[in-house]
Amino acid sequence: MKVLVVGSGGREHAICMAASQSKRVDELYCAPGNAGISEVAKLVPIKAMEFDKLADFAADNDIDFTIIGMDDPLVGGIVDVFNKRGLKCFGPDKKAAILEGSKAFSKDLMKKYNIPTAAYENFDNADDATAYIKKAKMPIVLKADGLALGKGVLICNTLDEALEGVKTIMQDKKFGDAGSTMVVEEFMTGHEVSVLSFCDGKTIKIMSSSQDHKRAKDGDTGLNTGGMGTFSPSPFYTDEVDKFCKKNIYQATVDAMAKEGRAFKGVIFFGLMITEDGPKVLEYNARFGDPEAQVVLPRMKNDIIDVMEACVDGTLDKIDLEFEDNAAVCVVLASDGYPVSYEKGFKISGLDKFDNKEYYCFHAGTAFDDDGNFITNGGRVLGVTAKGEDLITARKKAYDATDWIQFDNKYMRHDIGKAIDEA
Repeated sequence: MKVLVVGSGGREHAICMAASQSKRVDELYCAPGNAGISEVAKLVPIKAMEFDKLADFAADNDIDFTIIGMDDPLVGGIVDVFNKRGLKCFGPDKKAAILEGSKAFSKDLMKKYNIPTAAYENFDNADDATAYIKKAKMPIVLKADGLALGKGVLICNTLDEALEGVKTIMQDKKFGDAGSTMVVEEFMTGHEVSVLSFCDGKTIKIMSSSQDHKRAKDGDTGLNTGGMGTFSPSPFYTDEVDKFCKKNIYQATVDAMAKEGRAFKGVIFFGLMITEDGPKVLEYNARFGDPEAQVVLPRMKNDIIDVMEACVDGTLDKIDLEFEDNAAVCVVLASDGYPVSYEKGFKISGLDKFDNKEYYCFHAGTAFDDDGNFITNGGRVLGVTAKGEDLITARKKAYDATDWIQFDNKYMRHDIGKAIDEA
């Protein structure tokens, strides 16, 4: 079987790693990939948004199955392009990917189908948003409607911050057209938990829970990033929470999308807030999280191709998802200055120490120099992941492994998984 993965980050490296372990995969490709992915897949120099070129490659090279890892191509309709050409492709089509592509749509969907979420209002006019915010209770959350690399959410503690936030999103267009519409949302408190799921349009199967760390600096300070580390499972995702979510959130979301004529096939990422009033949905994503995939997929026992094919074929009800009875922690090694500005091109050493059994190093922003050495090539460079019998053990192993890696400008948070101590 020939498989193509589309994307270039740590998430796609985790997907490629899982696919490379499938007994069904004979040849594995990744477009465009990165230096680390080249160790498990053949790189294809086609960008993720070049839909026709990717479809041509899949057709010309007899690719049996394509996996779309990134949000931009999914929201842009890459699956539709592949489907029209009779090419088997994992991920939601454009109509379903709106679940992530428009926060206003997803909030309205939750309201219509009584799926628990924060109170909100949608605005496409800055003056109307400003008038509403002046009467609102602080703190408050502002969200750019569209895709913004995971950074289009502003938590505003004061009215001045909120008014500046409206200017940033809707007038200055810091997040581009993603800010043409803005969601103003009630600020919720509690523990954030990420839950990934596989869906085939009608059936949903839940993966092991995880927790992300979005802020750039220790103590959850600094700017929002794509994610500085994660751990799985979450001690705050209890059996009681799971039971509530399965009844009121997970299946309800799949059913709602089907009723709207937007049957969802692929991965739904549920960003949850475990509040005093119970779990509520913070956000949906239409693909694996990054770096959530880096701690969830290494713990999955199933052949990933079997599960993904079942999603496409509508036979997910025949799959029993299984995960190892252990834990994993991922610490992101970034370039100092991320997510604003940073240097790249620094040589990386220590990558040969990972066994891909207990210790993993997922590449996000890496490339090769002229001599074939790994070098830094992005803000988030590597995701150092370790498995252990419990979260505390996995956390220690992951941080020990970060010492193996050296490059100039190396930066990381030192409190990934600290929430474990609070559980």
